[in-house]
Amino acid sequence: MFNEATINRFQQLETPFYYYDLGILSKTLEACRAASSKYGFHVHYAMKANFNPKVLDMIQSFGFGADCVSGNEVKAALEHGFGKENIVFAGVGKSDKEINFALDADIFCFNAESVQELYIINDLAKAKNKKANIAIRINPNVDAHTHHFITTGLDENKFGINTWQLAEVIDALRNCNNLQFLGIHFHIGSQITDMEVYKNLCTRINEIQDWFNDHGFEVKVLNTGGGLGVDYHNPDNNSICDFESYFKVFKDFLNVKPGQEVHFELGRALVAQSAALISRVLYVKNGQKKNFLVLDAGMTELIRPMLYQAYHQIENLTRKSEVGSQKSEVGDQVVTSDLGLKALDLKYDVVGPICESTDCFRKDVELPQSYRGDLIAIRTAGAYGEVMASGYNLRDRVGSVYSE
Repeated sequence: MFNEATINRFQQLETPFYYYDLGILSKTLEACRAASSKYGFHVHYAMKANFNPKVLDMIQSFGFGADCVSGNEVKAALEHGFGKENIVFAGVGKSDKEINFALDADIFCFNAESVQELYIINDLAKAKNKKANIAIRINPNVDAHTHHFITTGLDENKFGINTWQLAEVIDALRNCNNLQFLGIHFHIGSQITDMEVYKNLCTRINEIQDWFNDHGFEVKVLNTGGGLGVDYHNPDNNSICDFESYFKVFKDFLNVKPGQEVHFELGRALVAQSAALISRVLYVKNGQKKNFLVLDAGMTELIRPMLYQAYHQIENLTRKSEVGSQKSEVGDQVVTSDLGLKALDLKYDVVGPICESTDCFRKDVELPQSYRGDLIAIRTAGAYGEVMASGYNLRDRVGSVYSE
């Protein structure tokens, strides 16, 4: 991601900023499209992961749909060319204003998350003399084995309709003449790397779709959600997810009936590795027990480490070129020795400038001895980085820089 020319370019720019490698993004999108199209699967991009304009334009150009969780995300999807027939609208708390906007836009489907929401959408659609396509988001009580803050498929979570409420769902669908039942929707969590979790999800989907069919409701769409994780520890070696294995799980274990569509909602897996947060060292504080690198980026630019205790690889780009070989003269020959700077490596707590003790990216990070003005890259920041930025402490919103 960072060659010498790129690092030299960064030296001329004001920090912090998000750096997007559009080459990595393009390769990731192509890998996902190739793996999913093999089985005729439909992929919607989960816009909450990143709605940078250039990112959205590229994703749309690959033919993906859009998975939205707010009215403004629906609006952005339309503005960036995502066809209304490929837009789904989820979210546990859709406002009347947002529902009305989506109805006027004639989007493909609402993913309804409560029985009450079914009646609300029905009434709003009736007032417009329209019929709204509905998928029922069901809580399958499948443990995603991920951080509890990003688990969404257990009975204790606020999302979706619990299986013991399905009889009420059937009653609502029969009473709501302005709803058109399309299918069932699931999303069990985020940053999932264990494929066994998806096998368990397939088992539950098979059971639940049979239940709907037995009650006289044909399931035309199986929306399995997303949540595929990325490798935060090895962003260079594993910059693209194993989409082949991911989609094959659903091909092998999901009972897809003739004419049925299978939909996915991937976000992080498509964009996470394509960006890094670039910052500068403002101050180096050396202590008896701790050394600190104080950066000009903080939790206002990337809150994941503070909110989820999430790991991000951190690199000193300025010193990176110094870690390597050293040449010395021995007699008439020039000898190259692989010395590097290991002897000068220090451990730092890498922190931001925000007036909060939680404003720490990572503790005890081993880096080459670092100095004021050094460029620091915080990797795998393409998902839930820029979109979660805030103006806390009246901080300026930072810009984006692109590889092309």
